[in-house]
Amino acid sequence: MSLQLQLRKQVSKLPYGVVSVLAGLSAFGAYTSMYAFRKAFTAGTFTGHQYLHVDYKAWLVIAQVLGYMLSKFYGIRFIAEVKHSNRGKSILILVGIAWLALLAFAFVPAPYNIVLLFINGLPLGMIWGLVFSYLEGRKATEFMAAVLSISLIFASGFVKTTARLLMHNFHISEYLMPFATGALFAGPLLLFVLILEAVPPPTEEDKLLRTERTPMTLGERKAFLSRFLPGIILTVIVYVLLTVIRDVRDNFEVEIWHGLGITSNSIYTSIDSVISLLVLTGMGLLIIVKKNLKAFAIIHLFIIGGCLLAGVSTLLFNAGVISPIIWMTLAGLGLYAGYVPYNAIFFERMIASFHYKSNVGFIMYVADAIGYLGSISVLLVKELGNPAISWSSFFKEALLILAVVGTISGLLSLLYFLQSARKTNTNKNLNLFTA
Repeated sequence: MSLQLQLRKQVSKLPYGVVSVLAGLSAFGAYTSMYAFRKAFTAGTFTGHQYLHVDYKAWLVIAQVLGYMLSKFYGIRFIAEVKHSNRGKSILILVGIAWLALLAFAFVPAPYNIVLLFINGLPLGMIWGLVFSYLEGRKATEFMAAVLSISLIFASGFVKTTARLLMHNFHISEYLMPFATGALFAGPLLLFVLILEAVPPPTEEDKLLRTERTPMTLGERKAFLSRFLPGIILTVIVYVLLTVIRDVRDNFEVEIWHGLGITSNSIYTSIDSVISLLVLTGMGLLIIVKKNLKAFAIIHLFIIGGCLLAGVSTLLFNAGVISPIIWMTLAGLGLYAGYVPYNAIFFERMIASFHYKSNVGFIMYVADAIGYLGSISVLLVKELGNPAISWSSFFKEALLILAVVGTISGLLSLLYFLQSARKTNTNKNLNLFTA
């Protein structure tokens, strides 16, 4: 009997709660491992190089985000239609392609190696949808998704800390460092994917509580967008802002901290660990909210509160009331309090609230594709139009815009979905919050 079949047999004997914990931790581990292949290069500064008057590192970020964005657009179809039997193999092949690109990046001279970061980003945009598909449509999805989503916060800082330690302690060059960091996570990635493959499919009770999740045809995808178009537009507005700002923080965190006068290699992990625990606690508690529409409304408030926290903390920092570390902690908390729910439970509860047979991957990739289109557009405008502005100043201004636009759009989105649910449930003669 193969290792995969043995694992599946053993996992199927475990209690539901234990399987949920195992699945959540394995999803967290798999996505954290993926980050080593995607974000390690951002730990370098690559100073002293410019091409066409644009910083070399900015070119690397733009190239990778461009590849990642195109991957998200392709993922709208790929993730919506992918069969469960192909998920594990797809994850390993896609990450393997990204890893080979990092190896080539180490030996191809600049600026020609910029294209290899584009190739690196192309396959990695698929990984979130593949990993989340193991978790969606279950009564414990909130808990598992909360655990998975912490990788969106924790992994970036952890990978950057690991990468900088490799450069500092083992004297690995900035160019070889991304491949070397990936090598450390290749084994764990394989292990976590094997465990995810062993997780049993949703039970009949899961399907009853959360609506069955199925692949979607082109016609079904068009019908879904048409049904919820106003709410999706408002949601995407908020998500684009969050994606752009989160991407700036993720890719240029080293430069932002340096601009604040802080150069510690451990600051990334320590700050992100605090944020991870707080967001995990808030999202994990939603598992006790059984009524889907009520939980969906609470998630909206969670996102709106995050936008406000990011803006208010920035105003306090600009006024000299709080220190740089407190500001980065509060701003990061607000940013991820808004960003993480969209990547974990927003669309999960939306589908369950309206009992719409579909899957989270499709609508998430619609939002993600547009979000990363916004991200690369902002990068190009900033670098080509106003390269003199520092990343720390850019980050502060963007957070203030998020506080205003994100809050207004979030409130309108909440009102739209509640009104839409009210009409639907009136037709069915149901109470609004029994959905």
